[in-house]
Amino acid sequence: MTQGIRLRRTHMVADTIRVPGGTEVVLAGWVQRRRDLGGIIFVDLRDRTGLVQLVFDRERGTPAAVMEAADHLRNEYVVAVRGEVVARAPHTVNPKIATGEIEVVVADLDVLNAAKHPPFPIEDGIDVEEPVRLRYRYLDLRRPQMQQMLRLRHQAYRFLRRFLDDHGFLEVETPILTKSTPEGARDYLVPSRLQPGSFYALPQSPQLFKQLLMVAGVERYYQIARCFRDEDLRADRQPEFTQLDIEQSFMDMDEFLHLMEEMVAGLFREVAGIEVATPFPRLPYREAMERYGSDKPDLRFELPLADVADAVRGTEFRVFQDVLARGGVIKALVAPGCAGYSRKQIDELIQFVAPFGLKGLAPVAVEEGGFRSPVAKFLGDERLRAIAERAGAQPGDLVLIGAADRQVVLPALGALRNKLGHDLGLIDTSQFRFVWITDFPLLSYDEEEGRWVAEHHPFTMPRWEDVPLLDTDPGAVRAQAYDMVLNGYEIGGGSMRIYRRDIQEKMFTALGFSREEAYDKFGFLLDAFEYGTPPHGGIAFGLDRIIMILGGGQSLRDCIAFPKTSSGADLMVGAPSPVNREQLDILRIQVRQPEPTAPKA
Repeated sequence: MTQGIRLRRTHMVADTIRVPGGTEVVLAGWVQRRRDLGGIIFVDLRDRTGLVQLVFDRERGTPAAVMEAADHLRNEYVVAVRGEVVARAPHTVNPKIATGEIEVVVADLDVLNAAKHPPFPIEDGIDVEEPVRLRYRYLDLRRPQMQQMLRLRHQAYRFLRRFLDDHGFLEVETPILTKSTPEGARDYLVPSRLQPGSFYALPQSPQLFKQLLMVAGVERYYQIARCFRDEDLRADRQPEFTQLDIEQSFMDMDEFLHLMEEMVAGLFREVAGIEVATPFPRLPYREAMERYGSDKPDLRFELPLADVADAVRGTEFRVFQDVLARGGVIKALVAPGCAGYSRKQIDELIQFVAPFGLKGLAPVAVEEGGFRSPVAKFLGDERLRAIAERAGAQPGDLVLIGAADRQVVLPALGALRNKLGHDLGLIDTSQFRFVWITDFPLLSYDEEEGRWVAEHHPFTMPRWEDVPLLDTDPGAVRAQAYDMVLNGYEIGGGSMRIYRRDIQEKMFTALGFSREEAYDKFGFLLDAFEYGTPPHGGIAFGLDRIIMILGGGQSLRDCIAFPKTSSGADLMVGAPSPVNREQLDILRIQVRQPEPTAPKA
């Protein structure tokens, strides 16, 4: 093994298919596999651009010392080689790799480092438990699929920066150590050594700073920003994440949304070769919920929810009548071709919606010439026919009826709609269906806290005609807010912002803040609004989620170099971890250990 690098690389592996035969090249990378055919040794060399076959053959000029060194190579050894690019014999061409028509006959070998046998093969399609992959993430990232995901991410960032630069946006960094504010998810807190008892917060977003940049006259800002939220994790959530943060002044909502459509369509075209039609359709929040049971509907398949309350009103079925009497809703969802579902299969669907608070489903099998349902004796064929017509059911379909309060039925049936779409193969996975969801409620009432809370954040501008309702009917106020949704994922969300102090104070009052509380938390913003703040608005795109979709990943962990587990742990470095008493003493922090759990009897 040499000290340092003796052979200086001249080409990447992918470059070898573009050089003339007979060209001498120096390549460097990792040994993917080694095959000894008795006198001839073949090695697949891997770098981040691909694989190429190396040939060690004394009859073709490989020196004896190089043959001996090649005999000791093992998977994941790091090597550099000097050799001649030659065409493979026709019967040895490998169509599975880009360099399959050529090989490199090696004249010199530099073994730069040995390697232990890896805990899993460095190749795609491996069946390895995710904790093992995350423990050895530096090895997992060597796999071609993961390398491609990192390249995809780089290409996306490069395009987005270029697009925004071309449209007059400035990239401005905002603080990571900032002020903890109420509303939204929990903050990650950072203790201050110089000001004991005080804490910074890691930003959940650069929201306030980008608004202050509008006050500062920047007019068009963007940032690829790291953000942090201390919340429960899912496949599409991480405690630290990256968003493309954008804010602009003097542009109305329609103009801004069209610009964002142009940017996203350009991103998909350049990075993935996917043509996206613009403009994107717009769907008001209320319509999205009533029709699809979700404010991020997957439009790659239809299956709308149908309101069947009128069809069952006045029946003897007590469950339906009780729901209608208290102002609830009765919705139906069609499961195409599922009229033959067994009782067990229907029970599984009922169990699926139970966690949403929906206590049951009334199934109606639509058959040629009639219906089969446990509620048939209460409704009769005429009402069942009306239900089937409202739901758009055909013979052979199964109609599933849910009855409860609106906030229970809609999300429950919306989730069931998605499940049926996947289970029944109704989704065309080659499609990319975008939609803007607009006209969100500005506020919602939190029963536990006994007050109104912001649906997006407290700085969202109400629709102008709804501003007076902040004083009289806060729940009726619509927001100038918008989410970009793609295939059932929210990939971006934003709003036009409040830019006048009087409206911002009215908003804080609606949220239950006293004047003193509002000024204590947001006085710097209220003061800034008195110095000539332009109308402005913006959006934040979840870049991790967008890359996941573009790269065909199933989890955000597939597209982040060093992700956390579902419990927020980094298995590779062992974070989070305890710190020593001296560190805590410097920060004047005392840790209270959790109470020990009593043993079970």
